[in-house]
Amino acid sequence: MSTNAQFKKQANGLAQEYLIIDSHQDLPWRLGKKMEDISKRTEGGDFDYPRAKQGGLNAVFLAAYVPAKYEEEGGAKTKAAEAIDLIKGLAETWPDKFVPAGSVADVKEQFGGGRISLAMGMENGSPLEGELDNLKYFYGRGIRYITLAHSNNNHICDSSFDDKPKWNGLSPFGRKVIGEMNRLGMMIDVSHITDKTFYQIMELSKAPVVATHSSCRHFTPGWERNMSDEMIKLLAKKGGVIQISFGNMFVNEQVNKESAERRKLMNEFIRANDLQGERKERYIDEYVKAHPLGDADISDVVANIDHAVQLVGIDYVGLGSDFDGVGDNLPNGLKDVSCYPNLICELIKKGYTAEDIKKICSDNFLRVWSEVERAAIELQSSR
Repeated sequence: MSTNAQFKKQANGLAQEYLIIDSHQDLPWRLGKKMEDISKRTEGGDFDYPRAKQGGLNAVFLAAYVPAKYEEEGGAKTKAAEAIDLIKGLAETWPDKFVPAGSVADVKEQFGGGRISLAMGMENGSPLEGELDNLKYFYGRGIRYITLAHSNNNHICDSSFDDKPKWNGLSPFGRKVIGEMNRLGMMIDVSHITDKTFYQIMELSKAPVVATHSSCRHFTPGWERNMSDEMIKLLAKKGGVIQISFGNMFVNEQVNKESAERRKLMNEFIRANDLQGERKERYIDEYVKAHPLGDADISDVVANIDHAVQLVGIDYVGLGSDFDGVGDNLPNGLKDVSCYPNLICELIKKGYTAEDIKKICSDNFLRVWSEVERAAIELQSSR
C-alpha cells in the first residue's frame, strides 16, 4: 500500500519527467496592469519562472486578451498587437528562461532545455476587425489559436456570457473565419461561445477543435460557459480535446451559483447607474474584492477531469488552468503554477496510470495541435 509521501514523490517525479503544457494562462493581462520581473519569484500572481520550474511546467499558451469593449470602441487589433509585443518581450528580456514556440515541433525540441516554451493564443476575435487578412497577420505574429468571443457577442459569433444572441451562432463572416483558420493551421478555441456556435463550428471545421479553458457543465448545471456532456462527446468524436479550467466557479456548483449571483447584482448596479469605461471597471474591481467567492478544492478539478475521462476516454482531456485569469478564485491545492504535482498526485491516488497522466499533461493537446497543422498542409496543397 503506497503512503501519501510515496504518492507525492511519484507525482513530483512525473511532473519533472513528462512534458506539461497548459493551454491558457492570462499572464500578459496581469503584466499589462503591473509589470513584474517574472524571472524571479513574484509576491503576487500565479506565474513566475521559479514556481513554473518547481511545478514542472514546460510550455504554456499565453493569452493575448482583448476586452469585449474594443469591439464597439475600436482599436482591438492594436490592443492585441500590444499584448503580443509584451509576450515576445518576455523571451527577449530573459532568453535563458523563456523561448518562443510556434509549432508542435518547437515545443518538443525545446523540451528538456530548461527554458519554458511560450506559445500564444488570442482571447476574443474582435481584433480581426472584419478582415480575413488579419488572420494571416496574427498567424504571422505567432498566434496559434483564437478564442472566438469573450464576454460579449462580437462580429464573429455569440458569447455564452451575453444576455441574448446576436447571430444565433456564427455570423456570415464567422463562417469564413472557421475555414481560413483551418487553412492557416490555427486552432479554433470553443471556450466562451454559445452552444449553437459550438455546434455550427463542429459542422464546418475540417480540423479538430479545442476548448482551451473550459470544464464540465455536469458540475455547473445551466452554465453555458462550461461544456455539456453532449458537447464533450461530439468534441471527442471529432478528435478534439477539453482542457479543464481550474477556476472555482468552473469546477464547483456552489461557487458557480455565488459567482452568478454576484455578476447579476453587479450588472444591475452598472445599468442603474449607467457606469461606463473606467468607472465601470473600478466599480467591478472594488465589488469583487469586497465580495469574495467561496472556496473550491483540488478534488473538484480532479472530479471534472475524471468525469470527462469517464465520458469519452483518456485521449480527449488536458489542462487549461486559466491562471492569472480568475483572480484569487482558485482551488485549495491549485493556487499557482507550482501546483501541477499536487494534481498529478490526486490523479495517481484515483488510479490513473503514468501513461494516462502523460496524455493529460500534454500528449492529448499536442495531438490536436498536430492534426490542425496537418489539416492546414492538406488544405493549402489542394488549392
